[in-house]
Amino acid sequence: MPQNDQALLMRLKDGGLEFVVIGGVCVVYHGVPVATFDLDICCPFGEANVRRIESAVKDLNPVHRLTANRLPLEQTRSSFASLKNLYLQTDLGKLDCLSEVAGIGNYQEVLKQSISHSMSFGEFRMLNLDALIAAKSAAGREKDLEAVRLLRAVKERKTQQKELF
Repeated sequence: MPQNDQALLMRLKDGGLEFVVIGGVCVVYHGVPVATFDLDICCPFGEANVRRIESAVKDLNPVHRLTANRLPLEQTRSSFASLKNLYLQTDLGKLDCLSEVAGIGNYQEVLKQSISHSMSFGEFRMLNLDALIAAKSAAGREKDLEAVRLLRAVKERKTQQKELF
């Protein structure tokens, strides 16, 4: 099934989850046309928020996608309070929920370095350009470093445009 980030974002927001969009979707938001195959968010963790995530995706057959036996999400309720990250496969695509972001810090630090963005289907918080560059640099994978190169070009272009006006 193809990735449907819009539907996943709307479900999370409608479920009352406080989160910031990070990763590839955020890279695209800042103007770099990259292929993204999952939705990455940062959110505060704890039992209440993990239950909000569960509620938002419960009818989408969510499973832990990085575990060998791909356990259904509801079968891990007993460990909700201790979770730090969730890597889910759903009927709407992949959803990665992180409690912290390398190069930035925990959710509160991520929130401080985010901006609000209105889309046709709602308003969402996204990492700002500098924070996204820091996060992708810290991740250090080849694809992240390529995104950093392109994001820096976007930043330079925006700086040049500001200087013209």
